[in-house]
Amino acid sequence: MTAAGDGSGVRRFVPPPRAAVDPQVFAHPVFAGLRDVRDLLEGPEWPAVAVLDARLSLPGKHLIEQDATLLADGLHYEARIAQGCIATRADNWHDLFNALVWARYPQLKQALNVQQCRHIASMPPGQRNRAQAALTQFDETGVIVRVRNHTLLTAWDVHDWRALFESRHWLSGDIAIAAVFGHALMEQALLPGRRLVGKCVVVHGEIDGACVDAVTAAIAEGRAVTDPLQLRPLPLAGVPGWHEGQDTAFYADAGYFRPLRACRAYPPPLALLPL
Repeated sequence: MTAAGDGSGVRRFVPPPRAAVDPQVFAHPVFAGLRDVRDLLEGPEWPAVAVLDARLSLPGKHLIEQDATLLADGLHYEARIAQGCIATRADNWHDLFNALVWARYPQLKQALNVQQCRHIASMPPGQRNRAQAALTQFDETGVIVRVRNHTLLTAWDVHDWRALFESRHWLSGDIAIAAVFGHALMEQALLPGRRLVGKCVVVHGEIDGACVDAVTAAIAEGRAVTDPLQLRPLPLAGVPGWHEGQDTAFYADAGYFRPLRACRAYPPPLALLPL
């Protein structure tokens, strides 16, 4: 089984057990940003939370094992992070990937947390606004895409997937994945062949790191990821080389490569920060 109910009718993803995951899975481009920590993913044993905390040495943050004692403080998950503690479940793929993304993109994760806390403070208890939903979606399934050919955005704007995914554009660098940020995407990619959809922020630029910095600044300043409709969906299995069997019939599957919804529009790409 890969999904389970939570009592609300919503199906949540259930990852495979650690022992059932083939280490070759981690060669997929989704995990490209985690090459330096692949031993934490491939080994037969889960890294203990305390060991993980010591290994990653997150600036200003500590991974704290989530248990009943920790949760008894009644703090919101994001508020606890603002105090320096990231609640982390033991032996858990989702939280392991979250910790690894914190280590890879600490400033971007910090910007998301600051914005989440700002909105939490402004909302009645138990209520969320659209900005919080957008921040959560990006945190869980976010992808940063860099482009240097704006004509590709015209194709993306109308969901002309065949034009967007023409291999020549990706081979030339006119469009590229600058960062897979969402830890839930990584968790789902544990199942080979699963067709993932990223929620994207696009940057007009040439260098991956500079694009990540631009997104970080835009989130910190409240210029990006303030509404879920700002995030561009990208069927990641369509990226040339990211999935087997990318033939004409594959790209014709409207259940995955979905047509544009009426009245849907996307924001222009972010510009790089001035030097």
